[in-house]
Amino acid sequence: MQLITIDFETYYDSDFSLSKLTTEAYIKDSRFQVIGVGIKVDDGLTHWYTGSRSELKKILDSYKINEKALLCHNTIFDGAILSFIFSITPKLYLDTLCMARALHGINAGGSLKYLAEKYLIGQKGTEVLDAKGKRLQDFKGEELANYGSYCANDVELTYKLFHKLSRPNHKHLECFPELEIQLIDITIRMFTEPRLKINDAILVERLEEVKTEKQHLLDGLKAKLKCETTEEVRKKLASNKQFAELLEEMEVIVPLKISPTTGKDTFALAKNDIGFIELREHEDPLVQELCTVRLGTKSTIEETRIERFLDIGCRNDGKLPIPLKYYGAHTGRWAGSDKVNFQNLPSRDVKKKALKNAIIPPKGHVILNVDSSQIEARILVWLAGQEDVVQEFRNGEDVYANFSSKVYGRKITKADKKERFVGKTCTLGLGYGTGWRKLQHTLETSGQVAKLDEMECRNLVRVYREVNHKVIDLWGKCDRALEFIANSTDEGYYLDEHECVYIEKGHIRLPNGMCIYYPDLRWDTSEAKGGFVYKSRRGTVGIWGGSVVENVVQALARIVIGEQMVKVARIYPVVLTVHDAIVCVAPEEEKDIALEKIMKIMSEPPEWGKDLPIACEGGYADNYGDC
Repeated sequence: MQLITIDFETYYDSDFSLSKLTTEAYIKDSRFQVIGVGIKVDDGLTHWYTGSRSELKKILDSYKINEKALLCHNTIFDGAILSFIFSITPKLYLDTLCMARALHGINAGGSLKYLAEKYLIGQKGTEVLDAKGKRLQDFKGEELANYGSYCANDVELTYKLFHKLSRPNHKHLECFPELEIQLIDITIRMFTEPRLKINDAILVERLEEVKTEKQHLLDGLKAKLKCETTEEVRKKLASNKQFAELLEEMEVIVPLKISPTTGKDTFALAKNDIGFIELREHEDPLVQELCTVRLGTKSTIEETRIERFLDIGCRNDGKLPIPLKYYGAHTGRWAGSDKVNFQNLPSRDVKKKALKNAIIPPKGHVILNVDSSQIEARILVWLAGQEDVVQEFRNGEDVYANFSSKVYGRKITKADKKERFVGKTCTLGLGYGTGWRKLQHTLETSGQVAKLDEMECRNLVRVYREVNHKVIDLWGKCDRALEFIANSTDEGYYLDEHECVYIEKGHIRLPNGMCIYYPDLRWDTSEAKGGFVYKSRRGTVGIWGGSVVENVVQALARIVIGEQMVKVARIYPVVLTVHDAIVCVAPEEEKDIALEKIMKIMSEPPEWGKDLPIACEGGYADNYGDC
């Protein structure tokens, strides 16, 4: 397959740029204009083209890109221009930005300038300073030629970088994994070739409901707070300072917490703060009402999301491009992008579920959603060698209920919903070293169980650690691994008996050849007890054995899902992945066969973990919310 490397140069100004808008909104805006494009086929010369949209269309068509592999740096942008503006899709999408993130970690620089310097392949040209605010017709001939040279240099750097990344020259990785290449392609196609659609009628109806509900809540407090307008009420409730003043006027103690950034006292008025949760149960009904209305009116996230979805649908004839960030976390998991995070759309609240219900398949198709069941819990006990629990998974037993039975000293079944939920929370959370306080907070904020006291939560932690001693041993192994990663010059070693996870200087190597990185890992003595820290995008972050276990387990789960996704994509278009689930579309007449095929794929263990007990569950529907 021929390789075609492309870089588009586009119009931008102070108010109209990729820093101001999402990729989709920028490209679909009436102000959008391609100034020119640099094109290179295989190792041939790079050509610079300018002209009208129709002229560029003819040029691009002449290259038969649909028969070639498209290479760009940040391909989701250039690929979207090809698709949205010129109706051209390549045979394969490649992306040096995605490859660099996977090879070097998300905390490493990903700009073309940085990577060109890192790999000693040349120097990125300086930005064309006089391009800002200029449309194609505003450029003089010499200016366009200079712009072309700048663009051509970017194309050459991208081409060279691709070959460097394709052969990383790591002792453990001779070439960039083919499977990851396919995952990059699938991820980009979710955006450039959207198959899902938006039912705007559902969203319009829900948006009106949200606005009416908010207005009703505010109206109810206007007289009680002696405010002239509902806007005045809203401001009093939304502002932490003004809300605290309201509480003080009512002689209610304002809850406080220690700010993690400043280390100083700050208001504990977020919805998941223990102090605020207690306020919602205050003996004074008015305090309860203030809290309820604050929660109901402060957040505009649902409104914002609905309006954003409607805007996207309007610009794309009802289609829904899915922007996901490949390798969005240092464990390799996908992340939301372009201000549309499909990883956390509401699903429990019936009303808020409207966002999911409004996502529909193309005509004559259904949406299939298949989830890898309890994948993290399964990988954790398998990696640790906790064979009794592994066997429970193999036997198809209810692991959550089994643990709850050990806690409560009686047989727990699915009918014991609260007790089983406690078991589920412990099984999924305590394996990474969660203490009793965090467990208590998690249970309390879930709304599924009554508040548990300190003694009850301590007992849950104790029982978990007693019956899962191999998991606890794994924390210790990972504590020692941190010391090795930071300081050792010896040959590496396998963390586990399956020879799946390899510990070596500087990183943790995974079975697909990729690594988990902890940049600038060091022992920090600033705290009383001391501990390991590393540099992340959020600043300096503490790390210990339990959190390493969590990283490794999540990374392995991502590899499992990735391998499954590639196999599924060979038979049905993958339109979305959320955590441990794969979402596809299939013709309605094939829905049962499609579900069977996908579930079969997602029930097979990976080559590197043939004894890993894998299971899945799934379904289909005419909208995303119901499947």
